[in-house]
Amino acid sequence: MRIDPELAATVAAVADEGTLDAASRLLRITPSAVSQRLKTLEQQLGRILIVRSKPARLTEAGEAVVRLARQIALLEHDALAGVGLDDEGGARRITVPLAVNADSMATWFLAPLARLSAQHDIDFDLHRDDQNFTARLLESGTVMAAVTSESVPVAGCSVTPLGVLEYEAVAAPAFADRWFPHGATADSLARAPFVDFDRRDTLQHEWLREQGVSHQGVPRHYVPASHDYALAVELGLGWGMLPLPQGSAGLVRLGGPAVRTALYWQQWNLRSALLDTIAAEVAAEARTVLRP
Repeated sequence: MRIDPELAATVAAVADEGTLDAASRLLRITPSAVSQRLKTLEQQLGRILIVRSKPARLTEAGEAVVRLARQIALLEHDALAGVGLDDEGGARRITVPLAVNADSMATWFLAPLARLSAQHDIDFDLHRDDQNFTARLLESGTVMAAVTSESVPVAGCSVTPLGVLEYEAVAAPAFADRWFPHGATADSLARAPFVDFDRRDTLQHEWLREQGVSHQGVPRHYVPASHDYALAVELGLGWGMLPLPQGSAGLVRLGGPAVRTALYWQQWNLRSALLDTIAAEVAAEARTVLRP
Protein backbone atom coordinates (compact mmCIF):
# COMPACT_ATOMS: atom_id res chain seq x y z
CA MET A 1 0.00 0.00 0.00
CA ARG A 2 1.21 3.51 -0.84
CA ILE A 3 0.15 6.78 0.76
CA ASP A 4 -0.68 9.52 -1.70
CA PRO A 5 1.54 12.54 -0.81
CA GLU A 6 -1.30 14.94 -1.59
CA LEU A 7 -3.59 13.16 0.86
CA ALA A 8 -0.87 13.11 3.51
CA ALA A 9 -0.27 16.84 3.00
CA THR A 10 -3.98 17.44 3.56
CA VAL A 11 -3.85 15.68 6.93
CA ALA A 12 -0.86 17.84 7.89
CA ALA A 13 -2.72 20.99 6.83
CA VAL A 14 -5.71 20.13 9.02
CA ALA A 15 -3.40 19.36 11.95
CA ASP A 16 -1.55 22.67 11.51
CA GLU A 17 -4.59 24.87 10.92
CA GLY A 18 -6.90 23.22 13.46
CA THR A 19 -10.04 22.99 11.32
CA LEU A 20 -11.08 21.70 7.91
CA ASP A 21 -12.22 25.19 6.89
CA ALA A 22 -8.84 26.74 7.72
CA ALA A 23 -7.02 23.90 5.94
CA SER A 24 -9.18 24.45 2.86
CA ARG A 25 -8.11 28.09 2.72
CA LEU A 26 -4.45 27.09 3.03
CA LEU A 27 -4.76 24.44 0.31
CA ARG A 28 -7.07 26.59 -1.83
CA ILE A 29 -9.70 23.90 -2.16
CA THR A 30 -13.20 23.61 -0.72
CA PRO A 31 -13.85 22.29 2.80
CA SER A 32 -15.78 19.39 1.27
CA ALA A 33 -12.71 18.49 -0.80
CA VAL A 34 -10.59 18.47 2.36
CA SER A 35 -13.14 16.23 4.06
CA GLN A 36 -13.21 13.88 1.08
CA ARG A 37 -9.42 13.58 1.02
CA LEU A 38 -9.38 12.72 4.72
CA LYS A 39 -12.09 10.11 4.31
CA THR A 40 -10.30 8.59 1.30
CA LEU A 41 -7.03 8.15 3.15
CA GLU A 42 -8.73 6.88 6.31
CA GLN A 43 -10.61 4.30 4.25
CA GLN A 44 -7.44 3.22 2.48
CA LEU A 45 -5.52 2.81 5.75
CA GLY A 46 -8.43 1.53 7.80
CA ARG A 47 -7.51 4.00 10.54
CA ILE A 48 -8.99 7.20 11.94
CA LEU A 49 -6.37 9.90 11.37
CA ILE A 50 -7.99 13.01 12.83
CA VAL A 51 -10.47 13.48 15.65
CA ARG A 52 -12.92 16.09 14.34
CA SER A 53 -12.78 18.30 17.43
CA LYS A 54 -12.01 22.00 17.67
CA PRO A 55 -9.12 22.21 17.19
CA ALA A 56 -8.73 18.99 15.25
CA ARG A 57 -6.56 16.42 17.00
CA LEU A 58 -4.31 13.81 15.43
CA THR A 59 -4.57 10.17 16.39
CA GLU A 60 -1.42 8.06 16.65
CA ALA A 61 -1.96 6.93 13.05
CA GLY A 62 -2.47 10.55 12.02
CA GLU A 63 0.84 11.53 13.61
CA ALA A 64 2.62 8.93 11.46
CA VAL A 65 0.99 10.34 8.31
CA VAL A 66 1.93 13.91 9.25
CA ARG A 67 5.56 12.88 9.79
CA LEU A 68 5.54 11.40 6.28
CA ALA A 69 3.98 14.55 4.80
CA ARG A 70 6.59 16.82 6.40
CA GLN A 71 9.45 14.57 5.31
CA ILE A 72 8.19 14.53 1.72
CA ALA A 73 7.91 18.34 1.71
CA LEU A 74 11.44 18.70 3.08
CA LEU A 75 12.97 16.27 0.59
CA GLU A 76 11.06 17.90 -2.28
CA HIS A 77 12.43 21.31 -1.27
CA ASP A 78 15.98 19.92 -1.23
CA ALA A 79 15.45 18.30 -4.63
CA LEU A 80 14.20 21.53 -6.20
CA ALA A 81 17.18 23.37 -4.76
CA GLY A 82 19.46 20.66 -6.10
CA VAL A 83 18.28 21.22 -9.66
CA GLY A 84 18.51 24.99 -9.34
CA LEU A 85 14.81 25.80 -9.11
CA ASP A 86 15.19 27.75 -5.88
CA ASP A 87 16.86 30.67 -7.62
CA GLU A 88 14.94 33.94 -7.74
CA GLY A 89 12.03 32.50 -5.80
CA GLY A 90 11.44 29.68 -8.25
CA ALA A 91 10.91 27.07 -5.53
CA ARG A 92 8.00 27.02 -3.11
CA ARG A 93 8.62 28.36 0.37
CA ILE A 94 8.77 25.64 2.97
CA THR A 95 7.51 25.74 6.53
CA VAL A 96 9.95 24.25 9.05
CA PRO A 97 8.37 23.55 12.46
CA LEU A 98 10.86 23.58 15.36
CA ALA A 99 10.49 23.11 19.11
CA VAL A 100 12.46 25.21 21.59
CA ASN A 101 12.36 26.02 25.27
CA ALA A 102 11.33 29.53 26.31
CA ASP A 103 14.70 30.59 27.76
CA SER A 104 16.61 29.60 24.63
CA MET A 105 14.11 31.50 22.51
CA ALA A 106 14.52 34.57 24.70
CA THR A 107 18.32 34.52 24.80
CA TRP A 108 19.94 33.02 21.70
CA PHE A 109 17.76 30.90 19.41
CA LEU A 110 16.13 33.59 17.26
CA ALA A 111 19.40 35.08 15.95
CA PRO A 112 20.41 32.05 13.83
CA LEU A 113 16.85 31.75 12.50
CA ALA A 114 16.93 35.39 11.37
CA ARG A 115 20.17 34.75 9.48
CA LEU A 116 18.72 31.63 7.88
CA SER A 117 15.52 33.37 6.80
CA ALA A 118 17.59 36.03 5.04
CA GLN A 119 19.31 33.34 2.95
CA HIS A 120 16.57 30.76 2.37
CA ASP A 121 12.85 30.75 1.59
CA ILE A 122 11.88 29.34 4.98
CA ASP A 123 8.88 30.02 7.21
CA PHE A 124 9.71 28.94 10.76
CA ASP A 125 6.87 27.59 12.90
CA LEU A 126 8.16 27.65 16.48
CA HIS A 127 6.61 25.51 19.21
CA ARG A 128 7.57 26.58 22.72
CA ASP A 129 7.73 24.02 25.50
CA ASP A 130 9.92 23.08 28.43
CA GLN A 131 13.23 21.55 27.32
CA ASN A 132 12.24 18.35 29.10
CA PHE A 133 9.19 17.97 26.85
CA THR A 134 10.18 19.30 23.41
CA ALA A 135 11.32 15.83 22.30
CA ARG A 136 7.71 14.66 22.53
CA LEU A 137 6.88 17.02 19.66
CA LEU A 138 9.45 15.17 17.55
CA GLU A 139 7.83 11.85 18.31
CA SER A 140 4.42 13.11 17.25
CA GLY A 141 5.73 14.56 13.97
CA THR A 142 4.70 18.07 15.03
CA VAL A 143 8.24 19.39 14.52
CA MET A 144 11.26 18.45 12.41
CA ALA A 145 13.85 19.36 15.04
CA ALA A 146 14.00 20.47 18.66
CA VAL A 147 16.17 22.00 21.35
CA THR A 148 15.84 19.49 24.16
CA SER A 149 17.46 18.38 27.40
CA GLU A 150 17.25 14.73 26.30
CA SER A 151 20.54 13.22 25.17
CA VAL A 152 18.99 9.92 24.06
CA PRO A 153 17.73 10.32 20.50
CA VAL A 154 14.04 9.96 19.77
CA ALA A 155 13.37 7.04 17.41
CA GLY A 156 14.26 8.11 13.87
CA CYS A 157 16.25 11.15 15.02
CA SER A 158 19.88 12.16 15.45
CA VAL A 159 21.20 14.12 18.44
CA THR A 160 23.99 16.71 18.77
CA PRO A 161 25.15 18.45 21.98
CA LEU A 162 24.66 22.23 21.93
CA GLY A 163 26.08 23.27 25.29
CA VAL A 164 24.97 24.15 28.79
CA LEU A 165 22.57 26.94 29.79
CA GLU A 166 23.41 28.13 33.29
CA TYR A 167 20.97 29.75 35.71
CA GLU A 168 21.65 31.73 38.88
CA ALA A 169 19.33 32.64 41.74
CA VAL A 170 18.70 36.40 41.86
CA ALA A 171 16.33 38.92 43.42
CA ALA A 172 15.58 42.63 43.23
CA PRO A 173 17.54 44.70 45.83
CA ALA A 174 14.42 45.80 47.72
CA PHE A 175 13.11 42.23 47.78
CA ALA A 176 16.46 40.94 49.06
CA ASP A 177 16.54 43.62 51.78
CA ARG A 178 13.07 42.60 52.96
CA TRP A 179 13.33 38.83 52.82
CA PHE A 180 17.08 38.15 53.10
CA PRO A 181 18.50 40.77 55.50
CA HIS A 182 21.01 38.20 56.74
CA GLY A 183 21.48 36.41 53.43
CA ALA A 184 19.54 33.62 51.75
CA THR A 185 19.38 31.25 54.72
CA ALA A 186 17.30 28.10 54.81
CA ASP A 187 14.79 29.77 57.15
CA SER A 188 14.37 32.84 54.97
CA LEU A 189 14.11 30.78 51.78
CA ALA A 190 11.29 28.75 53.31
CA ARG A 191 9.28 31.99 53.76
CA ALA A 192 10.28 34.15 50.78
CA PRO A 193 8.06 33.88 47.67
CA PHE A 194 9.70 32.81 44.43
CA VAL A 195 8.64 32.91 40.79
CA ASP A 196 7.95 29.70 38.85
CA PHE A 197 7.64 29.69 35.07
CA ASP A 198 4.83 27.13 35.15
CA ARG A 199 3.88 23.98 37.01
CA ARG A 200 6.44 21.91 35.09
CA ASP A 201 9.33 24.25 35.90
CA THR A 202 11.68 22.67 38.45
CA LEU A 203 14.71 25.01 38.33
CA GLN A 204 13.79 26.86 41.51
CA HIS A 205 12.94 23.55 43.20
CA GLU A 206 16.39 22.13 42.36
CA TRP A 207 18.19 25.19 43.71
CA LEU A 208 16.13 25.16 46.91
CA ARG A 209 16.92 21.48 47.38
CA GLU A 210 20.64 22.31 47.18
CA GLN A 211 20.06 24.83 49.98
CA GLY A 212 18.40 22.16 52.10
CA VAL A 213 14.89 23.56 51.59
CA SER A 214 11.86 21.73 50.18
CA HIS A 215 9.85 23.75 47.70
CA GLN A 216 6.64 22.31 49.14
CA GLY A 217 4.77 24.99 51.04
CA VAL A 218 7.00 27.87 49.91
CA PRO A 219 4.96 30.81 48.46
CA ARG A 220 5.27 31.19 44.70
CA HIS A 221 3.95 33.09 41.71
CA TYR A 222 3.51 31.63 38.21
CA VAL A 223 4.64 33.80 35.27
CA PRO A 224 4.68 31.64 32.10
CA ALA A 225 6.66 33.87 29.71
CA SER A 226 10.44 34.21 29.70
CA HIS A 227 10.67 37.99 29.30
CA ASP A 228 7.82 38.59 31.75
CA TYR A 229 9.38 36.12 34.17
CA ALA A 230 12.61 38.14 34.25
CA LEU A 231 10.60 41.35 34.62
CA ALA A 232 8.67 39.87 37.54
CA VAL A 233 11.95 39.14 39.33
CA GLU A 234 13.31 42.61 38.53
CA LEU A 235 10.14 44.21 39.92
CA GLY A 236 10.42 42.26 43.17
CA LEU A 237 7.49 39.88 42.77
CA GLY A 238 9.77 37.07 44.01
CA TRP A 239 13.24 35.65 43.58
CA GLY A 240 13.95 33.37 40.64
CA MET A 241 16.49 31.58 38.48
CA LEU A 242 17.56 33.59 35.43
CA PRO A 243 19.74 32.25 32.60
CA LEU A 244 23.16 33.93 32.52
CA PRO A 245 22.76 35.14 28.90
CA GLN A 246 19.61 37.02 29.94
CA GLY A 247 21.65 39.16 32.30
CA SER A 248 21.02 40.14 35.89
CA ALA A 249 22.44 43.67 36.09
CA GLY A 250 21.12 45.45 39.16
CA LEU A 251 19.88 42.24 40.78
CA VAL A 252 21.23 40.64 43.92
CA ARG A 253 22.80 37.21 43.54
CA LEU A 254 21.59 34.88 46.26
CA GLY A 255 24.59 32.57 46.04
CA GLY A 256 24.53 28.82 45.96
CA PRO A 257 25.43 26.69 42.94
CA ALA A 258 24.35 27.58 39.43
CA VAL A 259 21.77 25.23 37.94
CA ARG A 260 23.13 23.81 34.71
CA THR A 261 20.87 22.49 31.96
CA ALA A 262 22.54 20.61 29.11
CA LEU A 263 20.84 21.25 25.79
CA TYR A 264 20.84 19.07 22.68
CA TRP A 265 19.66 19.43 19.10
CA GLN A 266 17.56 16.53 17.89
CA GLN A 267 16.34 16.34 14.31
CA TRP A 268 14.82 13.84 11.95
CA ASN A 269 17.44 11.44 10.66
CA LEU A 270 17.03 12.44 7.00
CA ARG A 271 19.61 13.33 4.39
CA SER A 272 18.32 16.88 4.09
CA ALA A 273 20.63 19.73 3.11
CA LEU A 274 18.21 22.31 4.47
CA LEU A 275 17.77 20.64 7.84
CA ASP A 276 21.54 20.20 8.14
CA THR A 277 22.05 23.88 7.31
CA ILE A 278 19.62 24.86 10.05
CA ALA A 279 21.37 22.55 12.52
CA ALA A 280 24.79 24.00 11.68
CA GLU A 281 23.62 27.60 12.13
CA VAL A 282 21.92 26.79 15.44
CA ALA A 283 25.01 24.94 16.71
CA ALA A 284 27.29 27.83 15.72
CA GLU A 285 25.17 30.29 17.70
CA ALA A 286 25.01 27.93 20.68
CA ARG A 287 28.81 27.78 20.79
CA THR A 288 28.99 31.56 21.23
CA VAL A 289 26.35 31.76 23.98
CA LEU A 290 26.20 28.49 25.91
CA ARG A 291 28.84 26.96 28.17
CA PRO A 292 30.74 24.01 26.71
